[in-house]
Amino acid sequence: MYNNIGSQTMVPQPPTRSEPNPFGNAFNVAGSGLIRGGLGAYGGKILGSSSEYVQSNISRYFSDPQYYFQVNDHYVRNKLKVVLFPFLHRGQWTRITEPVGGRLSYKPPFHDINAPDLYIPLMAFGTYVVLAGLALGLRGKFSPEALNWLFIKGLLGWFMQATLLKVTLFSLGSEEAPLLDIMAYAGYTFAGMCLAVFGRIVSGYFYYVLMPFTCLSMGFFLVKTLKRVLFLGVRSYESSKHHYLLLFIVLAQFPLFIWLGNITVNWFI
Repeated sequence: MYNNIGSQTMVPQPPTRSEPNPFGNAFNVAGSGLIRGGLGAYGGKILGSSSEYVQSNISRYFSDPQYYFQVNDHYVRNKLKVVLFPFLHRGQWTRITEPVGGRLSYKPPFHDINAPDLYIPLMAFGTYVVLAGLALGLRGKFSPEALNWLFIKGLLGWFMQATLLKVTLFSLGSEEAPLLDIMAYAGYTFAGMCLAVFGRIVSGYFYYVLMPFTCLSMGFFLVKTLKRVLFLGVRSYESSKHHYLLLFIVLAQFPLFIWLGNITVNWFI
């Protein structure tokens, strides 16, 4: 009844095999190997040079943060004497170097009294804020908002001192000093400020005696430091310009110290 119209008998076809080309495979493997090797070497070269560039710039501008906290009790006592009473310092003001990895590096603070550190500036900054808050409390003006303002005021003063040192070095054509070095030298300001604020708490007469003394001490310390440490990288030396800038640094300590020592909650006084 049914007609198998259109039915076809399928004849299986033998599978076709392509002849292997050993030369083509060899060329493909060699070409891909060369490409991978070339890209790998080129990428490694780029990454290596980029890593060296980043590391060199980090060490140039920021140095090693751990270096600035390698202190001990002996260093802290002697460093405070140098910062607060620089007129009595009879030793050298230059930093001590040592060969490390084929080049000269500065010795850490606990081996060199002239090395900058961040331990004393940070501790002095915190002490300044506490003493300033205590001074406000004794006058019945303490509040959390006032303490926050004193903290911001101290940070702003630290930044202003660091900017002063940075601009001075830049105007003399000095090489880029590490940023943490500049922050450390600027932070020693608060060692003198603690002494002045403590004098204000004890008696107003002590404050008016200690304030000019701490200004002159800090100015003298910065002048000695800049002349013997930071100015070593100056490319050109102009005696008159050099001396005027150092004198300006000394004079700039007076308005900065007076502003930081005036314990109020106002911005400009």
